Amino acid sequence: MNDIPVERPILWVASSKRDLMDMPSEVIDDFGFGLYQAQIGKHPDIGKTLSGFGSSNVVELVKDHQGDTFRAVYTVRFSEVIVVLHAFQKRAKRVKRHQNKIWS
Repeated sequence: MNDIPVERPILWVASSKRDLMDMPSEVIDDFGFGLYQAQIGKHPDIGKTLSGFGSSNVVELVKDHQGDTFRAVYTVRFSEVIVVLHAFQKRAKRVKRHQNKIWS
């Protein structure tokens, strides 16, 4: 019996691979392992299913690193390939506060 799992290839969309490779090495390692888990048919430890897409076919990998959050989004919709749709650093939401000045 063959215990070696079959790995589905990864298809990188647009700049997703380049964007991932520009991330810190620790993030690259964790996302690489998460994608490997997906390739062999497992749900990644750092993955969460994105809601609003009609099923569990779209997964987001999330990694916090030195105060920043990094994400990679992929789909398992196609049985023969893992498609990485997007890899990016989450930008912080900035809250604008307006000060009311009273002039006398």
